Amino acid sequence: MRIWKPNVTVAAVIEREGRFLMVEEDTPEGLRLNQPAGHLEHGETLFEAVRREVLEETAWHFEPEALVGIYLADKPGSDITYLRFTFCGRALREETERRLDDGIVAAPWLTAAEIRARTRQHRSPAVALSLEDWLAGQRLPLAVIQHLNSRDKA
Repeated sequence: MRIWKPNVTVAAVIEREGRFLMVEEDTPEGLRLNQPAGHLEHGETLFEAVRREVLEETAWHFEPEALVGIYLADKPGSDITYLRFTFCGRALREETERRLDDGIVAAPWLTAAEIRARTRQHRSPAVALSLEDWLAGQRLPLAVIQHLNSRDKA
């Protein structure tokens, strides 16, 4: 008997001076726009995962401050389901010499209007939902996430 498990991912909504840090990814479907995001790795907390993914994909150090939302989505045409935890927080500093992850073409700062104008390029519907939830002021304290048997509590 095969036990079904979702793919757990993390993402970050990072705003500064009216612009949002995004990533342009080269995918089999073409160039896609996403928040910095990726998979939770074995032994990581959600907080460690989002810090790592933001750094790997954008070269920015990131500190999560709140949970924007949790999104469950099926990948069309497959039996894959993603469980996405979207955080918001601060970009602390950029490592300008750091090479971005394979597949990341650029890490632009875009306005909400620019992101909305590129909806057809969004990696998934969670990109727009995360942005709109953030713009609506949706924030949950990080304390709602409990990492049991973990090194990192926040």
